[in-house]
Amino acid sequence: MIATILGAPPRLLRSLLGSPLHSPDGLELDVQLQALLWMMRATKEPPLFHGSLAQARARMERSARMMDHIDVKGVTSEDLLVPGGSEPRAGRLYRPLSRGRGGLVWFHGGGFVVGSIASHEGICRALAVRSGVTVLSVDYRLAPEHRFPAGLEDAVAATRWALSNAAALGLEPDRIAVGGDSAGGNLSAVVARTLAREERRPAFQLLVYPATDATRSLSTHTMFKDGFLLTAESMAWFIDHWLSSRELLRDPRVSPHFEESFADLPPALVVTAGFDPLRDEGRRYAERLREAGNQAELLEAKGMVHGFINMGAVVRAADRVIDDVAVRLRRALA
Repeated sequence: MIATILGAPPRLLRSLLGSPLHSPDGLELDVQLQALLWMMRATKEPPLFHGSLAQARARMERSARMMDHIDVKGVTSEDLLVPGGSEPRAGRLYRPLSRGRGGLVWFHGGGFVVGSIASHEGICRALAVRSGVTVLSVDYRLAPEHRFPAGLEDAVAATRWALSNAAALGLEPDRIAVGGDSAGGNLSAVVARTLAREERRPAFQLLVYPATDATRSLSTHTMFKDGFLLTAESMAWFIDHWLSSRELLRDPRVSPHFEESFADLPPALVVTAGFDPLRDEGRRYAERLREAGNQAELLEAKGMVHGFINMGAVVRAADRVIDDVAVRLRRALA
């Protein structure tokens, strides 16, 4: 039903919804996303975090199946095990049929609590095919069963392994990037920092609406605290599950914005959504990267909400951003 309604002509959607929805700073919400939010209110769709942990995780998986790309041609997948912080973790390797020697180690979003390789299968396949880059999606440990820093330890170990085993994967070791969305963007940024001075280090960072400041003290945390999928209440729920103490909020491994030195980091693409409480986190992180002399491009998807990277099958503007990201990823690893 979602695909049918959102697939209606934009003019028809606009006539049904009425006036465009604008943010306090003048951005206009994409009409398809305005329709999606209306549908969720009309059907009384519960917030992601309502109910049990198992129900929250099931909602995440269901949402991906409804709105993300599923049947992506031109890519093969292979399940494998990669090293983790304490024991091997599952990984899935996506090889585009027409590919170069570049690779992307990908960490899914979900607030460190929900999400999986399966929930982000669509975006990984789409990125692989459109960029020509091999994508390795990593199943890092989730909270609250495994609180911080368990997931980060898995991300660091898996990336080190990919860099050390590039030849066996058919990749060039100096053409391997790290990337992810939301919590995965956080992990990617911290991995890039952790490995920055090692002999083998990521060549690029793809940070899609990354979580970089867990203090939640920026203007967009208030501006978009409710009504745009990721809410203040849901962020608090994620952090309470992820961290064992609020004293960790300013730890640079939790909030990479608070890292003292940003020197000598890999080039980065930071993608933000206009109607996202994390928008200012991404903007400010890109600024700090540039101020330290790093290459950092900020790509702002002004009419989007948090999570749009998993909506490419039903939201046209989201799919165009995926194209833009794939072009930049291909260029970065060419």
